[in-house]
Amino acid sequence: MFHLSPKQLPGLIESSALILGIMAIISYFIIGFESVPHIPILLGILIMVAYGSFKKMPFLKLQEGMIQGAQTGLGAVLLFFLIGILISSWMASGTIPVLMNAAFSLTGGPWFYSITFAITAIMGVALGSSFTTAATIGVAIIGVAQSSDFSLAITAGAVVSGAFFGDKMSPLSDTTNLASTVVKVDLFDHIRNMTWTTVPAFVISFVLFAILSPSEQAGSGELSSLQESLLTTNLLHWSSWIPFVILVILTISKQSAFIALAITSFVATAIAGFRGILPWNELWSTWFNGYSANTGHEVVNELLTRGGMNDMLFTISLVILALALGGLFFVTGVIPAILSKVQHGLKSARSVTLSTALTAIGINISIGEQYLSILLTGEAYQDFYEKVNLARKNLSRTLEDAGTVINPLVPWSVCGVFLSGVLGVPVLDYLPFAFFCLLCPLLTILFGLTGKTLTPASNENNL
Repeated sequence: MFHLSPKQLPGLIESSALILGIMAIISYFIIGFESVPHIPILLGILIMVAYGSFKKMPFLKLQEGMIQGAQTGLGAVLLFFLIGILISSWMASGTIPVLMNAAFSLTGGPWFYSITFAITAIMGVALGSSFTTAATIGVAIIGVAQSSDFSLAITAGAVVSGAFFGDKMSPLSDTTNLASTVVKVDLFDHIRNMTWTTVPAFVISFVLFAILSPSEQAGSGELSSLQESLLTTNLLHWSSWIPFVILVILTISKQSAFIALAITSFVATAIAGFRGILPWNELWSTWFNGYSANTGHEVVNELLTRGGMNDMLFTISLVILALALGGLFFVTGVIPAILSKVQHGLKSARSVTLSTALTAIGINISIGEQYLSILLTGEAYQDFYEKVNLARKNLSRTLEDAGTVINPLVPWSVCGVFLSGVLGVPVLDYLPFAFFCLLCPLLTILFGLTGKTLTPASNENNL
C-alpha cells in the first residue's frame, strides 16, 4: 500500500498519537464493552476519514485508500467462502468426524497433558478453528482434568497450545489463509515454510507436557462418551477418508489452495450424496447454511454443526473493515510516517525479521486482535522484505509465529477473553504452560537473527 502514501507525511508524534488513540478505542470496546471488533474498527475508519478531511484530503482519495486496502484481501475472501463450503461438505461426508474419532482413539495412558496437546492439535488441523477446538474438545478435556484432580492451568495450556497449532497449520484456518493472501504467497507454500518453526515448537512442547504429566491414568469417561456419540451418527465410513487423502495429494503436488479446496469440496459432497446422508437438495443447501447435527450429545452437536458460506461472513466482514482501516492509515501517511523513521535501520534480514515480529506482537498486545496484527504488519513490511532480498513467505511465517499464536496469551485480547471464559481458567494462569504459543515467536526471532531457514527472494514460488 505504499503507493497510497501522500507526498507530505505527518509528524511522528502526530502519527503515533493517531494509531495509539485508535488502538485504545478498539481495545476499550473489545474489553470494556465486550463488543465485536467490527464496531470499533468502523469507528476507527470514521476517525481516519475525519482526520483526512481535516488535512484537506479529497474524500475520493480517502475512498480510494479504503477500496485499495480492501482489495488486497479479496483473495482471502474467496478462499474463506471455499473454506466454509469445505467444512460443511467434510462434515456431511464424515471426513471431519473420522478425524475426530481418530483423535479420541489416541486417549489413554499416563501422559495426560501431552496427549491433550496432541489431540487438540489434530482436531485444530481438522477443524481449522482454535475457538471450535477449545470450546468443544477443550471443554471435554477440562472436565476430565477436573474429575481426575489434575492441574487445570497446565491442561488449559495444553488445550490452547494444540488448538493454535491447528489454527496456524490448517489449510482451513482463516488466519493461515489471511497471512498467505495478504503477502501474496501460495497457501501450501506458506504452510510448508512454517514447519521450520512449527515442528520444533511442537516437539519441544510435547516433551515438556510429557514431563509435566502425572503418572496416573486420566479418567476417560467424557471422551469415551464423545466417541460413542460420534459412532451413532452414521457419518463414519471408510469413504470419509477419501476427501482428506485427495487434499493431501493435491497439497503435495503443489496445486493452488483454491483448486484443492474446490475439488475436495465437490468430492466430499458427492460422497455424502451417494451415501444418502442428506437429500441432494439439502446437501447443496449446506454449502451456504452449513451442516447441522442432531445427536443425543450436546458437545458432539456443537462439534459437527458448523461450516457453510454464511458461517464465514463474520470473518470476511472483519477482514474487509480491517483492510479498509489499513488503507486509510497508508493513504493519510500515518503508517509511512512511522516506518520512515525506522526504515534506515531495516537493512538486513536480521533487523527486518526482528522488527516484523515485535510489530505483530505489539499490535496484539495493544489492540488485542490477531487479524489486525496480521493485516497491518503484513502490509507494512512487504517492501522491506523485497529490499533485503527475502522471499515473502518468510514474512507470512513471521506473521503467524508472532501474530496468530500470541493473541491467546493477551488477557484482554479477543482470543484471551474467549478462551478464559470457555475453559474457566484465567489467561495468566495458563500462559506459562502454553508452551507452543511461547516457543513460536522465540524460534522465528532466533532463525531471523541467525539467518537459518530463511528463503531468498529468488527461490520463492509465488501465487
